[in-house]
Amino acid sequence: MEKSLIETDTHLSQYLSSLSNGDDRKFSLGGCSSYDTDSVASRSSGVFSGYDTLDTPPSYDFYSNTEIFGRAKKSRPSLFQLHSNPQDDPSPPPLYEESSVDKQSPDEDEPTEPPPEPARFGWAQGVMIRCMLNIWGVILYLRLPWITAQAGIGLTWIIILVSSSITGITGLSTSAIATNGKVKGGGTYFLISRSLGPELGGSIGLIFAFANAVAVALMQVGDMEKDVSMVDKLNDIRIIGVITVTCLLAISMAGMEWESKAQVLFFFVIMVSFASYIVGTIIPATPEKQAKGFFSYRADIFAENFVPGWRGLEGSFFGMFSIFFPSATGILAGANISGDLKDPNVAIPRGTMLAIFWTTISYLIISATIGSCVLRDASGYINDTVSSLSGECLGVGCNYGWNFTECMTNKTCPFGLSNYYQSMSLVSAFAPLISAGIFGATLSSALACLVSAPKVFQCLCKDKLYPGIGFFGKGYGKNNEPLRSYLLAYIIAICFILIAELNTIAPIISNFFLCSYALINFSCFHASITNSPGWRPTFRFYSKWLSLLGAVVSVIIMFLLTWWAALIAIGIVIFLLGYVLYKKPDVNWGSSMQASSYNMALSQCVGLNQVEDHIKNYRPQCLVLSGPPCMRPSLVDFISTFTKNHSLMICANVITGGPSPGSVDSAKISTHLKWLDKRRIKSFYHTVVADDLHVGVQMLLQSTGLGRMKPNVLVMGFKKNWRKACDHSIFFLSDAFDLQYGACVLRMKEGLDISRTMQAHGMEYFKTNFLKIFYSLSLDTRSSTTTTSPTIDTSRLQGKKTIDVYWLSDDGGLTLLLPYLLTRKKRWGRCKVRVFVGGEAQKVEDQKQELKALISRFRLGFQDVQVLPDINGKPQSEQYSFIHSIAVTTFCTYLIETMHQRFKHFSHMFVQSLRQIRLNEVIQDYSRDAALIIVTMPVGRRGACPSSLYMAWLEIVSRDLRPPVLLVRGNQENVLTMYCQ
Repeated sequence: MEKSLIETDTHLSQYLSSLSNGDDRKFSLGGCSSYDTDSVASRSSGVFSGYDTLDTPPSYDFYSNTEIFGRAKKSRPSLFQLHSNPQDDPSPPPLYEESSVDKQSPDEDEPTEPPPEPARFGWAQGVMIRCMLNIWGVILYLRLPWITAQAGIGLTWIIILVSSSITGITGLSTSAIATNGKVKGGGTYFLISRSLGPELGGSIGLIFAFANAVAVALMQVGDMEKDVSMVDKLNDIRIIGVITVTCLLAISMAGMEWESKAQVLFFFVIMVSFASYIVGTIIPATPEKQAKGFFSYRADIFAENFVPGWRGLEGSFFGMFSIFFPSATGILAGANISGDLKDPNVAIPRGTMLAIFWTTISYLIISATIGSCVLRDASGYINDTVSSLSGECLGVGCNYGWNFTECMTNKTCPFGLSNYYQSMSLVSAFAPLISAGIFGATLSSALACLVSAPKVFQCLCKDKLYPGIGFFGKGYGKNNEPLRSYLLAYIIAICFILIAELNTIAPIISNFFLCSYALINFSCFHASITNSPGWRPTFRFYSKWLSLLGAVVSVIIMFLLTWWAALIAIGIVIFLLGYVLYKKPDVNWGSSMQASSYNMALSQCVGLNQVEDHIKNYRPQCLVLSGPPCMRPSLVDFISTFTKNHSLMICANVITGGPSPGSVDSAKISTHLKWLDKRRIKSFYHTVVADDLHVGVQMLLQSTGLGRMKPNVLVMGFKKNWRKACDHSIFFLSDAFDLQYGACVLRMKEGLDISRTMQAHGMEYFKTNFLKIFYSLSLDTRSSTTTTSPTIDTSRLQGKKTIDVYWLSDDGGLTLLLPYLLTRKKRWGRCKVRVFVGGEAQKVEDQKQELKALISRFRLGFQDVQVLPDINGKPQSEQYSFIHSIAVTTFCTYLIETMHQRFKHFSHMFVQSLRQIRLNEVIQDYSRDAALIIVTMPVGRRGACPSSLYMAWLEIVSRDLRPPVLLVRGNQENVLTMYCQ
């Protein structure tokens, strides 16, 4: 023993030494297969070096969807590969290693050089400058002084701060969403759709892209308010607008690098205009400027302009707020080019929040400075001095030797903050620089919108949520530029410029932007409130309640701006939302709506635990032994008819055999759920893997469901080959009865399992063409029946046929409840329900009236009740042959199994068999033309009724019947009540 330990220690030392010396030999431990220690898994971690294992250390490749040029992407081994025995696996999995960089003969088709890197922008150039330029606009130059005159410096500051608070909250929400995972191109649409799902994201993406395209036209109106005239006002807008937008298109299509350089140039121009303005406020005013109301900084002017001076119909706080608020928007300009940013997770939060901060400061400074320098009213006449006039002098201008009393009294003053929109040009040290600033602000905003619209629309096109737009999603060049979308946005902008009447469309476009802000805030709130483990934003400076406040306030502002435009915008969003909900696109982005649905479902299911079952709320919750649903479409369609939107339905499948990759793949539910969804069947699908069919059904009966949401009725099809499989069939029903389940067995003359029809082509054909067959079955076969797919045609109205119910034994009322549920559906609504019961010839009328009274108390609406006194008579002699052959075989088996202790029971069973024959004869006579026959199923005693005999009963009752036959047995507990409590 000691010697062996010494030898083992020696071998281990040699082994470790070989590893440290870089030996590249293969090692094998025990009976496992050997692996090359020079694999990536071995090189990446010394912990695993030399050991025969597929386990690998954590790697970025395992979590990334992208590949790095020059090496193959590693993949994580599956749990089955780790858990399985390599000796039992004839084809062991490949090693999880990268491709060697020392390839002797590289593939000619593979590129030898990495693709060119696209232009990427940082937080300053890509987000902050872009957002600041989009926030600054003509309102800053042409409307802010007028708003200051109307609301006063104090309320103007409040308007600015409230507006910035709303946009700031939206910026915080945007930052939180943008840092909750890797952000790709698509901007606002990408953020909302990946958070709230394709329904809201798609509708907002479409209107947001359209709004940006139209905003390009709206931005040109600012230039028209300068004192420039070529032809006339209307045609000036058209000429200048078309030329300007064409130039902007050329810049955009040249690439993001050129567009970014143009934005930097515009930013420099605006900064120079601000500097000119600030310098102008300090320079002493000339007499010409004083005559127009500018006196440089004066305390009494500041005091007078600090308080409101409302004028006109718009003279109110909300009126000024509705005019100013659009100038505070534009905070999404940086996020809209998220695909062109180096690190969107850093750039979007930092750039957006800094842009909001600096633009807010600039608005506050300009409103305070211009309110301290310029009077509200001035005549502009150099002779309107105090010395030249006699009489009373009104206004602060009197303190500086100017008398504007006449124009103030007549309200005809052409200058001053309240009358002259270009007051900033008056104050500026060099007025043309302010014109250049207006020009730069207009072009920069238009350029940002012209870039944002195609970028957002391109992502929407690639997601294929709407038909006919995929053509515009194609990208070109290293930056994947959406040139087709650029041309589309250009055409839209040109069309609205040529119309030139933008006052009507402008409020709707503003509300489109506000809808986007509202949904971004709601996205952040909703993702936070659902407590999804996937909501882990790295940006922590947000509050879900502030986000909710921002969403609510955004909606309120929509109605404050223009109520009718708000209604139109919301209506368009709802219409687009309804379309996507109807189409149900095949996308799964892990949205917060999914998390919310889970939370609500979980809460409701847990809440049901506190609610005791009541007869009035009883619903037949069906566990359907359908196998793959597409193999028994008739069974699935029929049960769905009375469970849809009413009760629980679970299609179940048992896969026999031990755990294996094949059985695990077969148990996947996605393809079967797609089939159910295509046929509009609202059902769950559940699969178990078991050693045999009986064990699998036992597992389903005991484990299917959740809390109160669990099945109470077992549904199966009638097996024509029950003589071979009778043990399983009887055991299914026996187990169901033992577990207090009701039971239903559906039999059709054509059969239910269409896999046999497919086997007529040969199993090899079926295996090789499974997907083709599966998707052909996915079509709505209810609208077109074929000879190879036996179905109950539930797509058409059943007309004035009958549903015949043979209520032969009281099972608690399930036999009556199912036809009632069927008649509530449109397809079966015109069918007349006839109820047949057994009785005595002497008491037919009494029993009929008694049963009608009972059914009327159940409020089922069944009026046709018939008593069959001859149901207990002897069957015709020609029907004996079948039951005789079954009886003899069953008797011999039964006698051997039980000896002679229970022989007397067999005589009773034979009598019961004769009764089933007579029942079949009665059904043949009365229900030959019925749409559906429902019969109370007999119950065989466990251990007393052989399985062959019981299946023979079911065979006899339902044989040779043209209509579908549903054998029903409740669990002997009431499912109908005549009481209201």
